[in-house]
Amino acid sequence: MADLMLGIETSCDDTGVAIVRPDGSVVASAVASQVELHDRYGGVYPEMASRAHVDAILPTVRQVLDDAGLTPADLTAIGVTRGPGLIGSLVVGTNSAVGLGDGWGLPVYGVNHLRGHLRSADLDEQRVTYPAMVLLVSGGHTLLAHVQEDGDVTLVGSTRDDSVGEAYDKVARMLGLGYPGGPAIDRLAPTGTPDVDLPRPARDLGLDFSFSGLKSAVSRFLAAHPDHPPENVAASFVEACLDVLVSKCRKALAQHPSRCLVVVGGVAASPQLRERAAALCTEAGVELCLPPLRWSTDNGAMIGLAAWDYHARGLQERPRPDTSLTIADW
Repeated sequence: MADLMLGIETSCDDTGVAIVRPDGSVVASAVASQVELHDRYGGVYPEMASRAHVDAILPTVRQVLDDAGLTPADLTAIGVTRGPGLIGSLVVGTNSAVGLGDGWGLPVYGVNHLRGHLRSADLDEQRVTYPAMVLLVSGGHTLLAHVQEDGDVTLVGSTRDDSVGEAYDKVARMLGLGYPGGPAIDRLAPTGTPDVDLPRPARDLGLDFSFSGLKSAVSRFLAAHPDHPPENVAASFVEACLDVLVSKCRKALAQHPSRCLVVVGGVAASPQLRERAAALCTEAGVELCLPPLRWSTDNGAMIGLAAWDYHARGLQERPRPDTSLTIADW
């Protein structure tokens, strides 16, 4: 039997499916996007997201198998996101994966979405060296974790309120940039000048993050200065976010000896963050490990690669959605 894992990701608003080998090579991948569906609301509408997954998941699985020229009999197993995420979306993914596994006679591994992001940096080729410091920055999560080669993960910092991705989306709405906000902010910010004095919440306090105060500061500034160039507001907001993220990474690397800094999650696609992270790694004398841009946002390939770790450990039990998983959980 070929070493081929079917990965299914439905933690939020996109239906991601891929077929991945143990070395991280991606045989085929497809994502059914829901951006147009949620754009009118300025954010993800959970009930509509889960209904869209129902419509998309089986056609997307079939598309990936067809693109790869494979049948279910060629697969080793199925990996599916079991949490954290939106409960309705998780239910659709896990139930579908279990049904396919039962019908095809394949084992099914319930994968921690956060561990999927950790493994995304090794898609297409091996990049991560251990021990590694990981910065995970996405729409739902902002955290720092120290990771060992055996998969042991220690959480060293997390957000006390909004994730940085949530702050990006909310500031984008304030500026009328639409959804998703992260890419729109990243496109606008380089055209402006960071001339707005914004706070750097919790920058000098430990390794935990806080972005709600920054978001509120942008809101107050826009209320008082509605005609200020939006590109300057965006540039100032991004600069504040990067100052906080890079400062925390610098402290984490100093406190936890690491061979590399791994930056993953949707915000890892930000060119500004990639540039600042590269400069920090040069300063700290560690490697920088980044996922290819196409694997930064949620996708089935990262779940498929992470599922191989579960396969190696024999961690097979019927997947049950769990919205409370932490980065240290399997």
